[in-house]
Amino acid sequence: MRQNRVAILGGAGFIGRYIVKRLAERGDVVVVGGRNAAAAKFLKLKGDVGQVGLINVSIGDEQLLRAFVANNDAVVNLVGILQESGSQRFEAIHHIGPARLARIAREAGIERFIQMSAIGADPRSPAAYARTKAAGEAAARDAFPTATILRPSVVFGPEDQFFNRFAAMATISPVLPLIGGGETLFQPVYVGDIAEAVVRIIDDSSTAGRTYELGGPKTYSMRALVELLLEEIRRKRLLVNLPFGAAAIQARLLSLLPDAPLTPDQVEMLKYDNIVSPNALGFEALGIKPTAVEAILPTYLDRFRRGGWYARGPAA
Repeated sequence: MRQNRVAILGGAGFIGRYIVKRLAERGDVVVVGGRNAAAAKFLKLKGDVGQVGLINVSIGDEQLLRAFVANNDAVVNLVGILQESGSQRFEAIHHIGPARLARIAREAGIERFIQMSAIGADPRSPAAYARTKAAGEAAARDAFPTATILRPSVVFGPEDQFFNRFAAMATISPVLPLIGGGETLFQPVYVGDIAEAVVRIIDDSSTAGRTYELGGPKTYSMRALVELLLEEIRRKRLLVNLPFGAAAIQARLLSLLPDAPLTPDQVEMLKYDNIVSPNALGFEALGIKPTAVEAILPTYLDRFRRGGWYARGPAA
């Protein structure tokens, strides 16, 4: 198998570090771009000396982006935000940025371009996150017609912001709210499976120009996921239904906080199921058997049990 040169923008993030590890393990040369390369030095340990490079670059810096993608075979864009803060705006990060990067990649003669989006991306969505994700997909395809789009459901793994956040809440609060009654459906996808999908897409030219929706093997309601979490960390908590209207009011207040735990945009997204579409291409088309959430949660959530990693006994 030939050695690829892959540029990953946002590669120091949750999903990115798994992609870097997978590519480095098989011998590819990887350059990781981000706004704080010094904080991503741990990625150098994923490969041999000189195999993983780091560069300070923003998705808004055209000149540096040109240097970043030069002499690579593939470019992967993982840059995204879950909420707006300061100069970090959905439109700039999810739409204008991918359009710029895809155009620069095409002009540089890059062979493969992969754009990370999300299930729920929809130009008609009431949520700005979903609208701008859809706009970014379209813009990337306009600039790089053979771009491959990936739309994962909620992603889980040791560093995730989903199960870890709810588990942390459960350690300090006797009550956990279920927005909209916890009826929203999700199809949690393991971060390692996403990394494997990226590797196979880079290798397989038939994936060019296609969109893949990536979900795990099972669908769960939000209530079922929280119950699964509580069972794993062995804690009993009262689950309280929070109507969407009340959640929206609460979110407007919470959104004023730094690193807000809930925003009005997120409440809007919870009104729609986050699962793979019936006729979408997915893991099966890539020859990947997705990993069940039950197989991975025990490997990182036991630290939230009363007593920590070595805790045993009934729920508290």
